[in-house]
Amino acid sequence: MEQSKDMSNSSHINGSQANNIEENIDPNSSDDVPLDVDLGDPVMYYPYWKTVDEECSVTIKASDFLSYFVNPNKDEFIYHVPGFTDAVRRIHRVVGNAVTEGRYIIGGTGSSQLFNYLLRALSSKVNSGTTNKRIPVVCAAPFYGLFGASVDSEKSAMYEWRGDALTFDEEGPYIEVVTSPNNPDGLIRKPVVNRPGEMLIHDLAYYWPQYTPTTAPADYDNMLFTMSKFTGHAGSRVGWAIVKDPEIASMMTTQVFLRTIGCCQEGQLRAIKILEFIADSYEKPPIPPAPTTERLFEFGYRVMNERWNKIKAVIKSGNVFNLLEYRPQHCNFLGTVHNPTPAFAWLESKNGDDASQLMSELKIQARNGAMFGSSEHKKCVRITLVGSEDQFNLLLRRLSSRPASLGIDGVTSFSKLDVNGS
Repeated sequence: MEQSKDMSNSSHINGSQANNIEENIDPNSSDDVPLDVDLGDPVMYYPYWKTVDEECSVTIKASDFLSYFVNPNKDEFIYHVPGFTDAVRRIHRVVGNAVTEGRYIIGGTGSSQLFNYLLRALSSKVNSGTTNKRIPVVCAAPFYGLFGASVDSEKSAMYEWRGDALTFDEEGPYIEVVTSPNNPDGLIRKPVVNRPGEMLIHDLAYYWPQYTPTTAPADYDNMLFTMSKFTGHAGSRVGWAIVKDPEIASMMTTQVFLRTIGCCQEGQLRAIKILEFIADSYEKPPIPPAPTTERLFEFGYRVMNERWNKIKAVIKSGNVFNLLEYRPQHCNFLGTVHNPTPAFAWLESKNGDDASQLMSELKIQARNGAMFGSSEHKKCVRITLVGSEDQFNLLLRRLSSRPASLGIDGVTSFSKLDVNGS
């Protein structure tokens, strides 16, 4: 059915039309129009899911999901659609990227919501209100800038954002956030503070084979995952926490009840369908005639690998930025030895100039490195590599240009950063 121009009055909205994915970048866009590569909007997955629309469609009737309480199984979270927990456990078992046995699964509105619930649960367990000391929350720079903004916005009496874990040196309990692979630089991370009173949150949104070799199942007390970067379904707003401590899990489910009275049942139903489809494609033999469509992780890795090869060539020839080099590792899932192919490129200006200014001269809107935790990162910028093909190709063309402020001989050649990824 044709979509009404006034979407607020339309009863039928096509998902791809609403997201405008196919036409989100004009390949012939004027050089005067800024190219926004700030956000990590994962629309690179659109061509893949378009080929399997029929197999992965979900029908939701008007009479479905009227009740708050969807799951009568007392051993599961009452707000989980039956099958959600099983689908989460199955996909991690198939991929081999996280331990779920003996752990609690808590679904939420993306991992961002669950991050805050974990902070409340961990700090509540340590600080029962008998002291006024707020628990410091830290993360090694460069870190995902919205961690700090999220914590500060809570204005909690129990915990507070304290910034860079590399400079943190205090006695007593603290919470360290470990993002691995890291956002923005794609490196595999470990805790850096390692002091008595440690509580850890492992954000593993990018620990999937298309972004980094999966070398072993992650086995931590508190782990966060999300559909958005894994499958590209950011708009469904589905994430989950894998938690070891039953007390922490119980406090988190209480937070879900108090804050949102559960998580979206329609989103969970779609997640189940997507997760089961991916797992089936690897565990079940194809029905003749064999499908010609790539499976998700092969598609994702192929696209990311092609993009990394192209952007490395452009950056090298431009002699303006440094780009991280990663150590190849064996991926247990894909069965190959290859370099990480992160969702973002972390660029550093070779001569120490403000990298955001250089990008601005190229009409590229990137995320300033100063937003990732340290003033010394002003010479760095983060650019997304998970956008549409048109966006990526336009990015390559603009990066091939020379910022006007550098002139002809204004660049000193520096060697690339050699990072081992650990």
